[in-house]
Amino acid sequence: MKTHKLSFGSISLLKVNLAEVVINEGVVMDSKMVEEYHAFLIEKLEAPFSLLINKKHSYTYTFEAQKTIANIGLVKAMAVVTYAYVSQLATDVLINVNRDNDWNIKIFKSREDALKWLENQS
Repeated sequence: MKTHKLSFGSISLLKVNLAEVVINEGVVMDSKMVEEYHAFLIEKLEAPFSLLINKKHSYTYTFEAQKTIANIGLVKAMAVVTYAYVSQLATDVLINVNRDNDWNIKIFKSREDALKWLENQS
């Protein structure tokens, strides 16, 4: 597993088509960071790919970033691991903002359960 540091956090390449994303504490994800994120995923992963979003830190998104964060058309599935109720609520809002995008996304309380689910998404 190789971990890459980006301006907003880190992305660990777990497989050729699976990455774990950890956003740093206090980050406000904006459009420029989303562009950096998308470029990294496209360059480093084989599409279609899956994402494990590990919300171990508290962070937010600008509205524009909320609308574009996972809309690159190459994502097969996303599993979001939340550790606090507020993180789950924030994720629910993000999903609701993008409800027309037909994401294959599920929220989990444990990283292990999230990884198992991702492996079964073929």
